[in-house]
Amino acid sequence: MVGLELLGAPAHRMLRALAAREVGCRELIESCLRRIEAVNPRLNAVVALDGDRAVEEAARADRALARGEGLGPLHGLPITVKDSIETEGLPATCGLRGLAGHRPAADAPAVARLRAAGAIVLGKTNTCPLEQDAVTDNPVYGLTVNPWDPGRTPGGSSGGSAAAVAAGLSALDLAADDAGSIRIPASYCGVSGHKPTYRLIPVLGHIPPMPGDLREPDLGVLGPIARSARDLDLALGVLAGPGPADAVAWRLALPPPPDRPLRVACWFDDPAAPIDDEVRRCLERAAGALADAGARVRPVDAPVGGLAEYERLYNVLGLSPHNHLLPERDYESLLALREDDGPLGVYARGVTASTREWNLADEERARLRARWAEFFRSFDVLLTPATQTAAFPHPPPGERRLLVNGESRPFSVAWTVVAGLCHLPATVTPAGRTSGNLPAGIQIIAPYLRDRTALATAALLEARLPPPPPPPLPGGGVDHGGGSPPPG
Repeated sequence: MVGLELLGAPAHRMLRALAAREVGCRELIESCLRRIEAVNPRLNAVVALDGDRAVEEAARADRALARGEGLGPLHGLPITVKDSIETEGLPATCGLRGLAGHRPAADAPAVARLRAAGAIVLGKTNTCPLEQDAVTDNPVYGLTVNPWDPGRTPGGSSGGSAAAVAAGLSALDLAADDAGSIRIPASYCGVSGHKPTYRLIPVLGHIPPMPGDLREPDLGVLGPIARSARDLDLALGVLAGPGPADAVAWRLALPPPPDRPLRVACWFDDPAAPIDDEVRRCLERAAGALADAGARVRPVDAPVGGLAEYERLYNVLGLSPHNHLLPERDYESLLALREDDGPLGVYARGVTASTREWNLADEERARLRARWAEFFRSFDVLLTPATQTAAFPHPPPGERRLLVNGESRPFSVAWTVVAGLCHLPATVTPAGRTSGNLPAGIQIIAPYLRDRTALATAALLEARLPPPPPPPLPGGGVDHGGGSPPPG
């Protein structure tokens, strides 16, 4: 039986142990399945298992190693996939009752790439309906909790993904992000996550849009969640590249990170989304660690506009593309709320935005992207908060509020919307813990297509900061606990 030391190790260490035959692929996969059975009933992170197939694939991987044959850079690695991404034979509901019976006959291209590289899919991880919440809860599978504190959320919408990786149920998860759905849960759960440059990884087979739809979302991307920046880079090397339709004409050549001291900008303050002092201390320590490593670190203030501007544009560009999925009665109700002065009115105006409003917002976004390109002539990366606070307690239905330095404020995705809206790559990596022993992450935004610079900066931080401990799961060993596994 594989111990917690390896089950909680970064993916690259697992792969090294597999390649050296220190552990067998089947032994590792079966240990992961036992850990899911023992720990997952407390978390509800994994919502569907493919255990029999995973064990069969692991046995084949062992036989290949015995013959001296490698199956790829992820040979034998246990992974999970977010419920919103189609995976052969497994549910893909995106938290919607209407899709509870949807079991696709084929893998999404990104899942197929991971399998072709030798990864073994254990199962699917939980999300929220249509990926539109900071809390991972839905009517199909229920609530997912944070492995650091079951009374708190793991974030959303990839909360099941981050919780599974943090708890050692999976070495890596394929998740999705547009406004922060990878990065917010990574910060709340103390793991690393990468939102790639827009269109770097094919999104076909992701929900939304609906199963069978061929159009690509304007903001949404797929990306990895893992326990180290090196793992994220390894996954990106497998996942990145043109989709089948584009591959006939172009090839990917991501530029390497700079080979000189990094030029780092820090933006930690904005009135639209103030951050808690406990999070600020973690961010400042991280910035100091980069300075100690030789980086040139400089504070900046609203480098390309303030967060309120990005929130306003996201309400149009991020919400209106999904309005056709709403029942007609719900859409008409939102139209009637457009003049409301409160948060519901802001939401209603975004969801029901007209084509003219969308085009005007898109032009504003294009001008912001040009200004970001100019900003990054002087800097290699921008450090920002990933979230305003550490993970917040599970809220009452319909309420999403935070306590920031003792003041109640509405939850905001403003800090993560910037990169999503402008199609920039962004990595979140652990920056420390609060006095309540909750993780706090830092976001590293890089120029368009400079994904490897963001990842290299995260790796440098990992090397300079104390390694994060595993979450305090009671009785969390692979041979303890109980309960039934999720449905297969």
